[in-house]
Amino acid sequence: MAVAGIIAAAVGVMLLIVVAYVVVGATITAAETVSNAQKDLTLQNEMRIRTAFTIIDPQNSRSIITSNVSITSNVSNTGTEIISDFKHMDVIVYDTGSNEYQVCTYDSSGSGTPGTWYITNRYQDFIHPSELDPGEKYQILVTTRGDSPHWFQITTSNGVYASAFV
Repeated sequence: MAVAGIIAAAVGVMLLIVVAYVVVGATITAAETVSNAQKDLTLQNEMRIRTAFTIIDPQNSRSIITSNVSITSNVSNTGTEIISDFKHMDVIVYDTGSNEYQVCTYDSSGSGTPGTWYITNRYQDFIHPSELDPGEKYQILVTTRGDSPHWFQITTSNGVYASAFV
């Protein structure tokens, strides 16, 4: 009988150790997950702070060149971060004819489909091809679905934006 009490106590101690191991392991895993999430958020915010660009005139005569359905503009990287995730960048256009906002997505093929934008001229892009490096500029063409574009905004994948009237 005394042996049964000793065995029960040993099993109880072993169960206590296993439960403590699981609780401590879960606490360490949760702390590590929170720490990694905070680090990722900090890196994302630092990248956003270093990202900057301007919308400039391609011909130095007006703010933007526009026709009834398209907007042509230069985008100049004035920050210190490379801008390269074009498929996750959006161009928002306000059309006074329809009194609506349109979201134009990136079209890598350059087909000119209404509701899209694409890069028409990369100028002298030879350091990192197809990436807008600091100090470089690209010319873009936005093809709208309306006929009276009045204002547009370019938003990068990390939330930095610039806008201009046409």
